Amino acid sequence: MSTPLITVDALTLGWGDLILLKDVSFAVERGEIFAILGPSGCGKSTLLRILSGLDEPMAGTVEIEGVGAPTLEVGRPTYGVMFQSGALFGSMTVGENVALALTEWTDLPRSAVSAIVRSKLRLVGLQGSEYLQPSQLSGGMKKRAAIARAMALEPDLIFLDEPSAGLDPVSAAELDELILTLNAHLGITFVLVTHELASIFKIAKRCILLDRPTQSILARGDPRELRDNSEVPDVRDFFNRLTHSPLEET
Repeated sequence: MSTPLITVDALTLGWGDLILLKDVSFAVERGEIFAILGPSGCGKSTLLRILSGLDEPMAGTVEIEGVGAPTLEVGRPTYGVMFQSGALFGSMTVGENVALALTEWTDLPRSAVSAIVRSKLRLVGLQGSEYLQPSQLSGGMKKRAAIARAMALEPDLIFLDEPSAGLDPVSAAELDELILTLNAHLGITFVLVTHELASIFKIAKRCILLDRPTQSILARGDPRELRDNSEVPDVRDFFNRLTHSPLEET
C-alpha cells in the first residue's frame, strides 16, 4: 500500500476561543483530486491554509510526503497554490506573474525562465499572453494564469481555493476540464476547496464533508456515492441541494 501524499492527524484549528474543527484526521493519496466541502464558516479555507503552510493549527500535525508541512519562510515550496481570486499581481504582466517563483527560488538564466513561462501558459491554454496585464484577462483566464503560476516549480501537488468561484458556467466547465487534463497527463495531485457541486461530481475522486455543529468530518468518500447512497440524511441533502438541510450552502 502506498504512503499518502498528505497525512492529517488529530488536527484542531481556529482562533483564540473559537474552534472551527477539532481532532480531524484524513489522508490524500498521490495523484487524486481531493475536495474539501462544507457550509460557510465550517473552516474549509482555514484548513486549506494550514495544509499549504500559510497558517498553523492549534493542535495536530500535517505531513506532506512524510515530512511536516513546510512554510513559505523555510525554503522553496514543494507545492503550488491558486487563491480564490487568482491573486495575480496587477503591476506585473502575466508572464512576470508566472515567472515570480522561478526568479525567487531558482538561479535559472532569463532565457530558461522565459521558456518555462511560455510552456506553462501553453499548458493552460494561454499561449501568447505573457505580455498582457492581468486586467486584460477574463475571470477564467485569470484562474488559468494562476494555475500556470502554481505549476512554475513543477510541483506534484497544487492547492486550489474555490477555483470556479465567480465564473460563468462555460468558463467553470473549461476550468474543470483543465484540472482533469493536468491530473491525468502530468499526475498532479489537486486538493481543492469548493462549493460548486457540478465541479465536485465531475472532477473529485474523493472528498471530506465538514460539519459546523460537531466541528468534525461528517462524511468522506466518493461524492457521487455519498450523494446517492449515504445513510446520513444531512449528507444526502447536502449533495442533492435540498434546502431543508442545515448543511445547505447559502
